[in-house]
Amino acid sequence: MTSFEPGHIVGEPPPADSVRPKDSTNDAPTSVSRLNETIRGFIASWGSVWVEGEITQWNVRGGSVFGRLKDLVTDAEISIRIWSSTLNRLPADLKVGDHVVASVKADYFPKRGDLSFGVNAMRHVGLGDQLERLERLRVQLRAEGLFDDSRKRPIPFLPHVIGLITGERSDAEKDVHRNAELRWPQVRFRTQHVAVQGERCVPETIAALKLLDADPDVDVIVIARGGGDVQSLLGFSDERLLRAVASASTPVVSAIGHENDRPLLDDVADLRASTPTDAAKRVVPDVVEQRTLVGQLRSRLAMRLSQRVNHDIAQLEQLRSRPVLRQPEALVHTRAQDVEIITSRGREHVARALETSARRTSELRASLRALSPAATLERGYAIAHLNDGAIVRDVNQVPESTAFVVTVARGAFAARSAGETVASSATP
Repeated sequence: MTSFEPGHIVGEPPPADSVRPKDSTNDAPTSVSRLNETIRGFIASWGSVWVEGEITQWNVRGGSVFGRLKDLVTDAEISIRIWSSTLNRLPADLKVGDHVVASVKADYFPKRGDLSFGVNAMRHVGLGDQLERLERLRVQLRAEGLFDDSRKRPIPFLPHVIGLITGERSDAEKDVHRNAELRWPQVRFRTQHVAVQGERCVPETIAALKLLDADPDVDVIVIARGGGDVQSLLGFSDERLLRAVASASTPVVSAIGHENDRPLLDDVADLRASTPTDAAKRVVPDVVEQRTLVGQLRSRLAMRLSQRVNHDIAQLEQLRSRPVLRQPEALVHTRAQDVEIITSRGREHVARALETSARRTSELRASLRALSPAATLERGYAIAHLNDGAIVRDVNQVPESTAFVVTVARGAFAARSAGETVASSATP
C-alpha cells in the first residue's frame, strides 16, 4: 500500500521520509507522528463521498455542529462536523432522528489520531424515497405471509395482565391506562418504557417486547405511541421490529399514531388500533356493557323459562281438561252398560248352548240305551260268555260240561252246558 505525506498530490510518488507499515521493523520502528501523517495523507486522497444515514447527535457549539451519523441497518456510525459557513447553507430544521443524505470528506487529525468527516452538503431524504423503501419492504413482508390473517393470534376476551410498551410519561401511556381502567377497574399492566423515536427506538422496543413475551402472566402486548410525522414513526416500520413482533408468541396490538398514521407494524401486529385510546377499548371489555349484557341475558333466560313453564302448564291443563282425565270414572260408567249387555248376551248364549247340549245329550243317552245290551237284558235276554270273556254266539262254543257265565239284567251266574240241551238248542 502506498502511503502519503501531507500535501502530497495523488499520483505522485510519496516523499522519501514517508513510511509504509510493512517497512517498519522491531529494529527500525516508525514514529507515531510519521504514521499519523501517512494515514492523513492516504485518507485525504479519498475526496468527498455521499452517504445516507440517521442523525444521532447534533451539538451546536460556536456556530458549528458536531454530531454523528448512524447506518440505517447496522449500528455503524461516523463522527461529523459542520462549520458555520456550511451550516448556513443547510436546511434549518435538521435534528436528531432525521434521515439524511450528506456529502462528507474524511479528515484525519494526526495530533490526536482522530478521524472525522466534514460535511459539505446535507439534505433530508425525500418522503417519496422513504415511502418507496417502505413499500418495497411491505411487498416483501406480504409475500412472506407476515400480513396474512391466518397467522394472527386472537386477542383474549379479558386479559389478566396487559403488557404496555410506550414512552415514559407519554400521553399514549395515560390514554391507555385511563381508558382501560374506566372500562375495567381491575385491569393490571406491566409497562416497559422505551424511546418512541430516534436511534434507541427499535432496539429498546425489541428488548421490551422480548421481556413481556417471556412473561407467562402477560396475555396481550400493546405497543402505543402518539401521532407524528412520517420521520418520527419510521422506527415502527423497521424490519427488525416487524420480524420480532411476527415471531412473538403473545398477541400484539399496534396503537401507533392517530387514525391516519399507518406504519408497517399495523399490518404485522395481530390487531391494529387506530389510537392508544382505541387500543384500550378493543383490548379491555367495558364492565358496564358486560353487566348490561349479563342483565339482558338473565332477563331473556327468565322470559324463556317462564314461557316454557307457562307452555307446559297450559298443555297440562289441556290434558287435564279432557273428559277422560277430568272424570275418568265416566269412561267406566259409559262402558258399564255395554259390559252388562255383553254379559247378558254371553249368559243367554251359554244357556242356549247348555240347553242344546243337554237335549243332545238326552238324545244320545236314549239312543245309547236303546242300543245298550243292558236294555236287551231288561227285556229278559241273557248273555253267555266263557271264562276268557268270549261271548257265546254258537252252540258249538260250549260243548258238554263247558263252564260259562250267564249275564242277565241284574247280575250273572255260572252254568255248565249239557249235551242234550246243546243238541236241542242247536236247532234254529
